[in-house]
Amino acid sequence: MSAISPDSAPERAKEKPLQRADSLFARLFGVFLLAIVVAHLLAFVWFHHYGPRHEPPPPPPPSEQGFERGPPPQGFPAGPEGMRPPPPPGPRLPFWSVPFAFQLLTLILAAYVGARLLARPVQHMGDAALRLSEDLDSPPLPETGPREARQAAHAFNRMRERIREQVQQRSRMLVAVSHDLRTPLSRLRLRVEEVDNPQLRTRISQDLAEMISMLDSTLHYLQQERATEPLQWFDVKALADSLAEDACERGADVGVEGFCAPLKVQPMALRSCLNNLLDNALRYAGDVSIELRDGTRELEIRVRDHGPGIPAELREQVFEPFFRLEGSRNRNSGGVGLGLAIARDAARRQGGDLYFEETPGGGATAVLRLPRSTTA
Repeated sequence: MSAISPDSAPERAKEKPLQRADSLFARLFGVFLLAIVVAHLLAFVWFHHYGPRHEPPPPPPPSEQGFERGPPPQGFPAGPEGMRPPPPPGPRLPFWSVPFAFQLLTLILAAYVGARLLARPVQHMGDAALRLSEDLDSPPLPETGPREARQAAHAFNRMRERIREQVQQRSRMLVAVSHDLRTPLSRLRLRVEEVDNPQLRTRISQDLAEMISMLDSTLHYLQQERATEPLQWFDVKALADSLAEDACERGADVGVEGFCAPLKVQPMALRSCLNNLLDNALRYAGDVSIELRDGTRELEIRVRDHGPGIPAELREQVFEPFFRLEGSRNRNSGGVGLGLAIARDAARRQGGDLYFEETPGGGATAVLRLPRSTTA
């Protein structure tokens, strides 16, 4: 994807005055220039009216200039022949007064407006990037505002389209490959029945079944990755009880502990997440317990087993697609290494997270945290 390069010097020289004025720099410069001019005008008016005055020349001696005639002010002694001294100068306003406060507020307001103008395009782009990370089909960023903001929005929208095209091409490619592989695999499954050696026929059938399972799991993983499901109020306790009951009907030993209030989640994604965690635990342990820990900020679901456990250095790698633990997972244990990747992806799409801890006494505990909020 080609990036939009900054304007070169010749291109800037060819710009029209109106185009130069329609820039973020010009707008900020105009706002601050206006603030400076207004501040200086206010300062000029302030010092003109309330600033220090020139001292009048010293009065002539009494022999040359007499006092002003008239009754003396109250509190002043009367001069000769009823003359009174000149009135004292009027009081001066303090430095911290209404004009100075107005000037300060003007500068603060101008700085606030300038900062908002500067931060608004960046904030809009950040919000659009967050929406894009949650949903590739989110609306594009409006290409409005100053020239620099329009250029950034245009580059972001081009990047968004390229990402969507690449994801769609990858999905189409994998779907096409999976579809094209199903046809020869189906023919091989029919022809394997003609193999006379029973042991060889069993091994070939197992290999074919594993390949078909990998194709199905890959397609399911891609569908979960692209799924967009609205948040709904959901009874997580009822879901845990239902999954535990289904597992018990298959001969497993699964118990549910704790209670929780309804939570706003993606129901299908949460069901897929818990079902994968439960299947993964039952694959390596005979008994599993599901514990619900409700809180004011989040809900914690712990799926605990007493199987072989997961080494501490591999507790992050098990969430990578197609990763298998050599010591405990093989082709006979089932699965292709996508269940935990699907589970973590479903948890993070809802604003939560998923990780593993060691079970006291041996085993692994999957900890699923979901936020108690109205938005994911």
